[in-house]
Amino acid sequence: MLSKVYSNTTLSVALTLSAAAWGFYWLPLRTIESAGIEGAWSVVFFNACPLIILTPLLIFGYKSLQGTLGPAIFAAVMIGLAFTLYANGLMETTVVRATLLYYLTTVWSTLIGFLWLSEALTKTRIISICVAFLGLALLLSNGDATQHPLNIGDLFSFLSGIFWAIGIASLKRWSAIPILPLTTFIFIATTAISAIFAGIFFNVPLPDTTMLKTAFPTAAIWSIVLLLPCFCIIFRVSQLLFPGRVGILTMSEVVVAMISSAILLPEEPMLVQQWIGAFTILFAGLIDVLFGSRQKLASEPAS
Repeated sequence: MLSKVYSNTTLSVALTLSAAAWGFYWLPLRTIESAGIEGAWSVVFFNACPLIILTPLLIFGYKSLQGTLGPAIFAAVMIGLAFTLYANGLMETTVVRATLLYYLTTVWSTLIGFLWLSEALTKTRIISICVAFLGLALLLSNGDATQHPLNIGDLFSFLSGIFWAIGIASLKRWSAIPILPLTTFIFIATTAISAIFAGIFFNVPLPDTTMLKTAFPTAAIWSIVLLLPCFCIIFRVSQLLFPGRVGILTMSEVVVAMISSAILLPEEPMLVQQWIGAFTILFAGLIDVLFGSRQKLASEPAS
């Protein structure tokens, strides 16, 4: 429906801006933590807020899931794991490292597409994978070990990209899953999995009511008003545009995360070789979406 109402240009702008907004995802999480809610519970609290809006929508729109309930739950759990790991990675390691490790999802999407969706493993994609792993080696060079040593947050961020790729591949496999019920399941899964991480893995005590009340305005404005609509736009537009264009445009998230953290978090500097690694990973993604998807992009209708 949207593709008949809006041009490719409009959809592309909406996708770019929505992805860019998610580049600030780290900011409300760090702000909530500064209000006294420890990192792991800030992830739970932040992802629970949209359920205030989404739960009634699920109740009234449950019938739209007929025939896709199982795939929707599977996709929600995979993406929920990705969100949980990524958010906790943002809290435990530097913002740039977490974001770039997550964006290795280009590699995992290629491998999962080949193994699960029978997509072609082209020479371009093999080169892209090799370049991405070169960037990974540079990004994780531990020359700044005295300031920011590798830690569990780096592992979380690395794994988040794998689960995200599985989740996105499942959406491609079952493309009839409706967006709003899926989004509700994703936030339910993320909240539940994050609570397990906070209570069992990190063994962090529950925050008190006063802290939750203090942090609620920040969590609600960011998660419900700003990022929830962007989340829905990203998934809906991704169903309408070709994967190559989507891959390019969503890199606005990485750019915003890198620039915003460099300005607002001067205590998280990176070494020169790590910046080279960061841009190498971005370049690997560009190789895949520009050259690996060239034929698809060429066949897109004019905007």
